[in-house]
Amino acid sequence: MKTGPKLSHIFAFFKTKKIQLLLIVTVIIILAGAIYLYFLLKDLPSPKKLISYDIPQTTKIYDRNDKLLYEIYTDQNRSLVKLKEVPIYLIHATVAVEDKDFYKHQGVSLFGGILRALKETVLHQKLQGGSTITQQLVKNALLTPQRTLSRKFKEIILAFWTEKLYNKDQILEMYLNQVAYGGTSWGVEVAAETYFGKNVKDLTLAEAALLAGLPSAPTVYSPFGAHPEYSKNRQQEVLNRMVQEGYITRDDYQKADAQPLNYRPQQNNIKAPHFVMYVKEKLVEKYGEKLVEQGGLRVKTTLDLDLEEYAQQTVASEVAKLKSLRVSNGAAVISRPTTGEILAMVGSNDYFASQSGNFNVTTSLRQPGSSFKPINYAVGLELKKVTPATLFLDIPTCFGVAGQKSYCPVNYDRKFHGPVQLRFALGNSFNIPAVKMMALNGVETVIASASAMGISTLKDTSKYGLSLTLGGGEVTMLDMATAFGVFANTGIRKDLVSILKIEDRNGKILEEYKDNNFVQEIGKPLSYPSSLLIQGPRVLSTETSYLISHILLDNNARTDAFSTNSLLVVPNHAVSVKTGTTDEKRDNWTIGYTPNFLAVVWVGNNDNTPMNQYLASGVTGAAPIWNKLIARTLKNQPDLWPRQPAGVIGANICTPSGKAPPNGYDAGDKGCATRYEYFIKDTLPKDPEVLKQTIMIDKSSNKQAPDGQTDNVEPKEHNVVSDMFTKYCLDCAHDEHDPVTNIKL
Repeated sequence: MKTGPKLSHIFAFFKTKKIQLLLIVTVIIILAGAIYLYFLLKDLPSPKKLISYDIPQTTKIYDRNDKLLYEIYTDQNRSLVKLKEVPIYLIHATVAVEDKDFYKHQGVSLFGGILRALKETVLHQKLQGGSTITQQLVKNALLTPQRTLSRKFKEIILAFWTEKLYNKDQILEMYLNQVAYGGTSWGVEVAAETYFGKNVKDLTLAEAALLAGLPSAPTVYSPFGAHPEYSKNRQQEVLNRMVQEGYITRDDYQKADAQPLNYRPQQNNIKAPHFVMYVKEKLVEKYGEKLVEQGGLRVKTTLDLDLEEYAQQTVASEVAKLKSLRVSNGAAVISRPTTGEILAMVGSNDYFASQSGNFNVTTSLRQPGSSFKPINYAVGLELKKVTPATLFLDIPTCFGVAGQKSYCPVNYDRKFHGPVQLRFALGNSFNIPAVKMMALNGVETVIASASAMGISTLKDTSKYGLSLTLGGGEVTMLDMATAFGVFANTGIRKDLVSILKIEDRNGKILEEYKDNNFVQEIGKPLSYPSSLLIQGPRVLSTETSYLISHILLDNNARTDAFSTNSLLVVPNHAVSVKTGTTDEKRDNWTIGYTPNFLAVVWVGNNDNTPMNQYLASGVTGAAPIWNKLIARTLKNQPDLWPRQPAGVIGANICTPSGKAPPNGYDAGDKGCATRYEYFIKDTLPKDPEVLKQTIMIDKSSNKQAPDGQTDNVEPKEHNVVSDMFTKYCLDCAHDEHDPVTNIKL
């Protein structure tokens, strides 16, 4: 009788096959790894090249018309020093902040660097540094700035190799002589001369700590860069690391921190300096410090130098006139909404004036004041909660939220204006209607819409309340240019761009900006842009964008606050414009646009101190600068009004209430005083105006009785209108002592 194979034989068979398969897979992996290592390492440069560093080439930045703005050159600005000439505290500062285990590792720090970098890469999906001083040396001198795993692997191998060829002092000396310290400064000797006008051996602890903090991000941390405030923060970080590593005492830290840093005046060899530094930051973010500083790039930007220089002169001259109003600075951005091109960027009234002149206000956080209101109203129009004829009662009002203090906004002129329709509430920038609009929309909804329009800074919605509509959140000028560009672009967001083309030293195009609405010659008359060609997400309807733009260009709608002949009027051009002034007069804005051009202007003080209280919103401050800039930009341009979309219709509505005429829209005698208004098609008011209503009147004052009053009142018939929260008697007595309307949210 035959029996089947024993169970042990079956297991043995599969076990043998499993081992064979495992051996085959192992061999394949080893072969693949060997092939990979061969191609990875076959062109690996030798660390011996560290003593014969490649000659860098000049990177040049141009405007859109090929006018040179700035040369980033390095080949004539390098001085080598021996390590013994470098102050010991500069060495200690460098080691403390860049590689605290420098004297312990053999080129690579497993726990202090690689594992930390690996954790960041895995947890945050972002390749991190974790480089030792040795790794930084070989990376900057021998490798490309590409942030890839293969480049990192080469860096690690070269670091071990370098440590076998050179001792620690030699490595540190090469590092200090070859690392970038910002601008044209390569090596500590040139950096000491550039920033402080002295030899490296003469540096103080405070100065040495500042220089030691630069190499990790020279463009960002440079006191001559776009954010000079970052350099001081970085210096403090370096000093603190030195204390932690035992190089200095806490008393040494405090003395160095308190020491004034007297920088050498910058050489005026740069045009459009704030813009150039902004562009350089963008380049470094993408291509790395080494390629930007030494790669011989040719960078063509969006800037129009003629317009930029006019803007610089205008900001400087107009700010000089505002000294009596305690205004010390101004900034401006001019752009093309359809393409997002930045045509001019003035970050301060004088880049070279002082240590804070290079502070770029256009990229810094500031409160926008009432210039934020169009975004709020746009949300209400988009959601069809309101129309341009919707009535708001501009009367004493407090808004209550459970567990919070009541919020009682007041108007800029400290007056109340009674019934006012949305067109005139926005045009005259009345505050109380804007807060009611925010309450109706909801803060979170407005923030979400603002973010979609390009406002990137309103992250934590829990921080903001109804005052957001009056500019209670911080924004940047560039973000406001993007957001208002949405209105100009009939609802399409176009992110700002500053670079048109980048070529490497061999003429190879690394990147090029292409846009269907692109026009090289800015001075050339431009017709209506095609919204079909604007490349970007639609974040508002064409109808809402048109209504906001039309209201903001309506001089009649803003006459009560700004008069008929204000600086918001640009002769022979229809320009949509909005002003903004923050509480305590810390920031003053004017933003205006046409279908083809947009200008944002700010005045104030870098330290956020209040300006003179007599500064008038829309009349002084930013408006005179804005008027000159937009007029210059629109010179030789046709007068282009926003195009009325098919989804917007016009009709006569009742002037007092904003409602439909009692006798209907088609009647000859409509039964009320009327005015013409525009509406999104299906939002035309349907309810007829009925003014005569019975309300409760206070017998003592003969005024409308507040809600809830039951004593000493009687019913009477009066002409009454209402908004979404309360009623208002048109023919009753009113004064500054009117009762406050309390609205619970």
